[in-house]
Amino acid sequence: MGKSGHFKEAMMPLFGDSDEATAATLPQGRVPSYIADHRARLRERFMKGGATALPEYELLELILFRTIPRKDVKPLAHRLLAQFGDLNRVITAPPERLSRVSGVGQAVICDLKIFEAAAQRMARSRVMQRQVIASWDVLLDYCHTAMAHRDTEQFRVLFLDRKNVLIADEEQARGTVDHVPVYPREVAKRALELNASALILVHNHPSGDPTPSQSDISMTRKVEAALDALGIELHDHLIIGASDELSFRSEGLL
Repeated sequence: MGKSGHFKEAMMPLFGDSDEATAATLPQGRVPSYIADHRARLRERFMKGGATALPEYELLELILFRTIPRKDVKPLAHRLLAQFGDLNRVITAPPERLSRVSGVGQAVICDLKIFEAAAQRMARSRVMQRQVIASWDVLLDYCHTAMAHRDTEQFRVLFLDRKNVLIADEEQARGTVDHVPVYPREVAKRALELNASALILVHNHPSGDPTPSQSDISMTRKVEAALDALGIELHDHLIIGASDELSFRSEGLL
C-alpha cells in the first residue's frame, strides 16, 4: 500500500510463466492508469466489505490480477464464467478444459489450481480428527467443496475409529462422467490397514442429480458385505450432486 492508503499494482507476476502477460503491449513494468486504478478500487472494496461486497466476476478478477499483471482481466473473467457457469466451476475445471479458453495459459491454470487446493485443504481441516456425527453439516460442506463440481466421477472413503472420529479421507478411484470402478475387497483391505471401525462412502454425480443408479446400489451392498465379514460398519454412502446430496442411510438403502 502506498502513502495514500491505496493498493499499488505489483510490477511482476507471481510466477515466472509469462504466456498471459505477453498479451500486453506495454513496456515492462508499465500499467495503464485506468487498469491500476480499477485494481486498487477493487482491492479496497474487497478489504472493506469482504467477498460479499463483490460479484463473482470481480472475485475472479482479483485472482487473475497477479497472474496477468499488465492487462485488463475483466473480459477473461467473463469468458471463464460464461464457459463454466460460476466461480466454483471455474476453479475446479480440469486444466485441459481451462486451456481451451482464449487468454488462459499455464500460469492462470496453476493459480486456479492453487486456489482449488487451498479451498479443499481448509474444508478438510474442519473435519479431520473430529467426531463425524456431531459435525455432519461440516462434513457435507467438505464433500461438496471437494467433489460437487467435478466433470468425472470420483469415489472417496472416509475411515472412522471406534468413536466415529474421522481418521483418514482417501480417494479410491476416478472414472468417467457416469461410472467409477470400485473394488469392495480393496476398500475392506484398506479399512483393516487403518484399523478403522466404520466407513462412509462418498462419490459424486457429474450430472448434478444425486439419485443412485442400480449399479450404485449394487456396489454399496457388495462393499457392505465385505465389511460385515470383518466386523466393520458401513455408516452411509453419500452421493454428491451439484447443489444437494443423497444419503443411503436416510433413504433406507442401508
